Amino acid sequence: MKLVMLGTGNAVVTQCYNTCFALTEGEEIFLVDGGGGNTILSRLKDAGLDWKKITAVFVTHKHMDHILGIFWILRMFCQGIQRGQYQGSPVIYANSEVAQLLLEMAGKLLGKKEAAHLGKEVRIVPVEDGQKAQVLGREITFFDICSTKAYQFGFSLQLEEGRKLTCCGDEPYNPVEEPYARGSAWLLHEAFCLYSQADRFKPYEKNHSTALDAARLARELGVENLVLYHTEDQNLDRRKELYTAEAKGEFSGNVFVPRDLEVLEL
Repeated sequence: MKLVMLGTGNAVVTQCYNTCFALTEGEEIFLVDGGGGNTILSRLKDAGLDWKKITAVFVTHKHMDHILGIFWILRMFCQGIQRGQYQGSPVIYANSEVAQLLLEMAGKLLGKKEAAHLGKEVRIVPVEDGQKAQVLGREITFFDICSTKAYQFGFSLQLEEGRKLTCCGDEPYNPVEEPYARGSAWLLHEAFCLYSQADRFKPYEKNHSTALDAARLARELGVENLVLYHTEDQNLDRRKELYTAEAKGEFSGNVFVPRDLEVLEL
């Protein structure tokens, strides 16, 4: 399985794309969030990923930098089916609030003929806390991160030999996530900025954390590999170097600060 980072930035970045990624197994693609616009289509193309191979999508929450790109994916699905150019039957997972928003807005934004495929060939499935499903032939568990900003879910995906990958969404870890995050082989966690730059970027006021905070968390949870994303982009050329150095000061496992389009082998 591969993790393809399609975007790694926070909501207002201009030097990279908003955070979204794909997990791939063979030819199948599981897309997580879509960023803030139709750049998702070029990111998929640049990554060598065919949107027609997307079998499942997960939308963490309704913020614009995560959900707007999904409407373009829905357009590709529905338009492709309508034109006879696509025979897929993708499933879009999201919490009830996001699922309803996707259904309502896509119904208004898409043409009538395209929108008719929603709920039929293209299914939007609401998920509840602790709900399980099959994605990429593996068990996935969706969980409520108990956000105070927006109703938001993360997920934990089973890998081989009892290992798991856990995505905490784009907010700091909440103790309610411990059953899913503890002992993860891979933990995907936001890091808005460096701790040394907290006075400048004020992550805590935005309910975000720093590279140092995420690293301390990974150590406490017994994580093997820590992936940091959803960052600022003011020093993009040195982001990997600086964030890795700060995190490694607190965490002895592997630290990854990927660039857009970077691929990690899981």
